[in-house]
Parts: sequence; structure tokens; C-alpha cells
Amino acid sequence: MLKTISAQEASRLLHEGATLVDVREPDEHARERIPGAHSLPLSQLREVELNVARGQPVLFHCRSGARTAGNAARLAEKAGEWEAFIVEGGLDAWKKAGLPVAMDRRQPLELMRQVQIAAGSMVVLGVILGMAVSPLFYALSGFVGAGLVFAGATGTCGLASLLRMMPWNRPAAARAV
Repeated sequence: MLKTISAQEASRLLHEGATLVDVREPDEHARERIPGAHSLPLSQLREVELNVARGQPVLFHCRSGARTAGNAARLAEKAGEWEAFIVEGGLDAWKKAGLPVAMDRRQPLELMRQVQIAAGSMVVLGVILGMAVSPLFYALSGFVGAGLVFAGATGTCGLASLLRMMPWNRPAAARAV
């Protein structure tokens, strides 16, 4: 199991040559990241090689620390022979500690936030139209709810797939490890 370290300790190790790995998805990394962090999304953990300087530790982080903690065994396996740590509290703790972050507001919101905004808006719209125009509009809210249940049960989200094809989501590319 990987040990956790504070954001301040991670910053110190980073300045000493450690490799910082962001396990969030590329769209999240592109919008906001710790300077010098390499992108290695959990979804691509098996496909991408970890390039770490010999003798230097590897530090893993996500937004809040939940993804790294929940995948600690997989990350430890990926780290292999290198000393590895999880940054406790992730990017949120890093910012709270007053450490620098790079933000690119030209990048679109993270895809899951877009899904939450779109789905929530459709549910509210269905309720408002159901009350004001016709009860048939409640079906829109029901349809969105069923879609969210399906997405949670199968790991496949049609709305996310649709939003991913939108023009504002096409350019993206976070630096890979």
C-alpha cells in the first residue's frame, strides 16, 4: 500500500526531482494542474509506461485524494520498484496549501461537470414545463433519471459521449507521461 504525504512534502520532493503524476482524466488535467505534473489517467494506467528518474520517488495525485486512495494498489503496482506516495487531499489540498497551480480557462469544463450541468438542467426543465405546460413534460425528467441510472449501472453514459463530440470538447490534449 502507498503511504500518503502532505502537499507541502510533495512540493519539497518535486523540487528535489520526484515525478508527479496526475491520475485524473486528460480534460481535467488540461484545465487545471500542478505545474510539472505528468498526466497518466487511471483509465490508461495499463497502456502507458511510467517514466521516472532512477532513484527518485513518484507521487500520485487526483483532485481530492479519493481516486488515488481508491486505486492505491493499482498505483503501487504501476510504480513497481520506485518509492511511491499519494498526495493526501490531491489538487484541492495543494491549492489550500497555497502552492502554485496552472489553470487554462480556455479549456472546456471537465466532461463529468458538463454532464451534471446538462442532466440537471434537463430535469429542472422537465419539472417546470410539467407544471406550467403539460404533465407530459415530466417524462423528460424521468428519461434523464433513467439515463443516469443506466450510466451508473453500466459505466456507459450516452450524454457524456454526445458532449465529448461537441466542438468545444474536441481540442484537448494533456501531456502524457
